[in-house]
Amino acid sequence: MLVAEKIGKRFAGVVALNEVSMELPPAKVTAIIGENGAGKSTLMKILSGVYPEYEGRILLDGKEVRFSNPKEAQEKGIAIIHQELNLIPDLSITENIFLGREITNGWDMLDKKSMRQKTQELLNRLKLEVSPDTLIRDLKVGQQQVVEIAKALLTDSQVIIMDEPTSAISDHEVEVLFSIIENLRNDGKTIVYISHKLDELFRIADRYVVLRDGQVTESGSMEGVNHDAIIKKMVGREIKALDREQRKFGEREILQVQNLCLELNNGGRQKALDKVSFSLRQGEILGIFGLMGAGRTELLECILGIHPAGCSGNILVNGEVVKLRSPQEAIKSGIVLVPEDRKKDGLVLGLDVKTNISLSTIRRILQSGFLNRNRETKLAEEYTQSLRIKTPSPNQQVKNLSGGNQQKVVLARCLATNPKVLMLDEPTRGIDANAKNEIYKLILELSQSGLGIIVVSSELPEILAVSDRILVMSEGKITAEFSAEEANEDNILKAAIPKTI
Repeated sequence: MLVAEKIGKRFAGVVALNEVSMELPPAKVTAIIGENGAGKSTLMKILSGVYPEYEGRILLDGKEVRFSNPKEAQEKGIAIIHQELNLIPDLSITENIFLGREITNGWDMLDKKSMRQKTQELLNRLKLEVSPDTLIRDLKVGQQQVVEIAKALLTDSQVIIMDEPTSAISDHEVEVLFSIIENLRNDGKTIVYISHKLDELFRIADRYVVLRDGQVTESGSMEGVNHDAIIKKMVGREIKALDREQRKFGEREILQVQNLCLELNNGGRQKALDKVSFSLRQGEILGIFGLMGAGRTELLECILGIHPAGCSGNILVNGEVVKLRSPQEAIKSGIVLVPEDRKKDGLVLGLDVKTNISLSTIRRILQSGFLNRNRETKLAEEYTQSLRIKTPSPNQQVKNLSGGNQQKVVLARCLATNPKVLMLDEPTRGIDANAKNEIYKLILELSQSGLGIIVVSSELPEILAVSDRILVMSEGKITAEFSAEEANEDNILKAAIPKTI
């Protein structure tokens, strides 16, 4: 159905793709696997018309095609679900889904009724229970991801590219998506699937293609391939297991949260946070798990001072009560957050790496009241080396980095403030297995230096891998607490499921 022949692409002198060739057959799910920076997303953007300039050629159903933009690709039957959300916050779900492909009546006026009806059908199909008139900015990240999926399913596409489609959606939504993929495969569609959640690939993929350093190194059938073999194919070597033996941390509580409540304008529903209390010790890694809507992100935002009007309760740093009315005050008190949505909340995509890293520590690089570019570059180089950020130079624009390396830039900016408490909201979303392992090791190293760390994740294996202690949230409350020795998937999930009335 779709053939790529010797595809090449360069950015600022850096080779992103080098003579990549692959065949994508109909009625099959082909998994594209590789580390962050391997070129997966770049290749998919070429196939879907996002990048019109490239070397090589593309054949669609036996005919050579070259797209100037994504609209041309859509008209030829190629749809893509991007890893990074491409939605307009102040437009409704319906307006986002039909943007650029509006339905008009006989008088060339927008047929809003038909568009809303079709949007409702898509939302029903994806089991997303929200109104088609809801503004994107009022949706959770996971719900926005479902809208991205709905956009791709709107047209009767022959080739559907899915770039990390489950990175922010709930387990229930994942099951719905997999059911839709199965139906699409039965209809003879060509499915291209990229995911760093390897367990997903074993469930739905028929074939795999390995990209490493911008080149195809291997391809074949998923039959008979195991988890370790896939990782070795991705990175070219075996990844050592995380060593968590002899974990020690101090007794001193560097963060105390007392009866934290958060009331938002949510139409009279229950509180987003309801009397949440916990403490964090020096050098401890505290994992927080909960299903979508449990209040995990709101908890971190409240601690960071993002909701000063609606938040009540006490926050103590090193035993002293602090009033945090803004993120700036939180940073001064030693509390930082790596947010869930790096593209929206964590980065200035049009600025370079060194500027993004230094944004929260401007005073550190000042000299006589002026920015010292040498200090700024030195700071950036320090963290690009320690966090292994893949970038040709500190002057590279952040938008040109892979998702995983963008996440590392956000982490670097937080660490540059020399915090006491580091909060991580979905720290490995959109990051490959090897990079995940590096982040986990880094979290352990940082905790051993005395940093208190809070990790919020929707991935249970991640929480179990890094946490010394685990809190479970449901409906804005803490419903259980487990030590690393006590915790397992069964008792955590049991505590996370809301109690029915």
